[in-house]
Amino acid sequence: MRKFTLPLALLLLVISSQIINVTASHSASLPAQTQAATPAATALPSILNLTGITSPVHDPTLVKEGSNYYVVSTGPGIPIHCSKDMLNWDICASVFRVYPAWLYKAIPGVTDLWAPDLVYWNGKFHLYYATSTFGSNHSAIGLATNTTMDDSNPQYQWVDEGEVISTEKTDDYNAIDPNLVTDQSGQHWLVFGSFWTGIKMRKIDATSGKLDSTDSTLYALASRPGNTAIEGAYITYHSGYYFLFVSFDACCRGVASTYKIMVGRSDKIAGPYVDRANNPMLTGGGSLVYGGDERWHGPGHNMIYVENGIDWMVYHSYDANANGIPTLRIEALQWDKDGWPVSPSALLTNK
Repeated sequence: MRKFTLPLALLLLVISSQIINVTASHSASLPAQTQAATPAATALPSILNLTGITSPVHDPTLVKEGSNYYVVSTGPGIPIHCSKDMLNWDICASVFRVYPAWLYKAIPGVTDLWAPDLVYWNGKFHLYYATSTFGSNHSAIGLATNTTMDDSNPQYQWVDEGEVISTEKTDDYNAIDPNLVTDQSGQHWLVFGSFWTGIKMRKIDATSGKLDSTDSTLYALASRPGNTAIEGAYITYHSGYYFLFVSFDACCRGVASTYKIMVGRSDKIAGPYVDRANNPMLTGGGSLVYGGDERWHGPGHNMIYVENGIDWMVYHSYDANANGIPTLRIEALQWDKDGWPVSPSALLTNK
């Protein structure tokens, strides 16, 4: 992810997503505890009709606590959107009102915080986020924790846990776009990277949530030699494979954005990852999941939220009907006969 800016007037827009009801066998039932919140709805469409405040939302990550859904995304203080049913969204809080002092020392000139990833373990929500300046690899990934996402809970308090990893201009990789993934053995890993030599991974200590001191290996997962536009990595496990999603090409240009969601897979968390044609992702491989359509430009920086057996792909796209404002999108991935993910939006547009 790189910084996206809009005029103030556009930042105040409230955009409702277009209804697209895909009639397919992969439509999903609402979770039992939220069915009552959606009258007359017995099943969700494959592409959700989102309402409420769904823009600007860039680099979204979705979690659930109790009967409430939460999305964190890029922006000042890391904004938090909330929903009772995953359909109607509002802004409910932010992570930081005042940035930790170490951020200003690590990255002078920091404004927005980028590309947060939010996971729960050991009784806490762990939020990994990036700080940098546009076009630079002088960057850092930080960690904040909280015992609850409910800002009305007396226990609600984000605790700054400090820096996890950083890069300097002399490095050949970039410490932004974090994704915390847990492998099938229970080991935590931090996946990250943007441009330069691509997507990297480090082992994470389960107690601290920071780098594991017993393994200093910088694992290389994906790159694009000769065309370094790769970022926004996310790993999910499905049917015996780790699937590495990435975003190719240019974000943050409104309707001129050329972002697209790509994927490869491996039977091991550290790779090697290959695409449908068996091309290694370390040498530029990647299979297209979704490249956008006439209205929704530059889809990217996706994550996968799994609930009731449904793999929800959560991402942003730039809405051509609203001057290119980045907007939250959620759809239920399908899986083809060869075990590869298929985007319902791509089925509609062939892109």
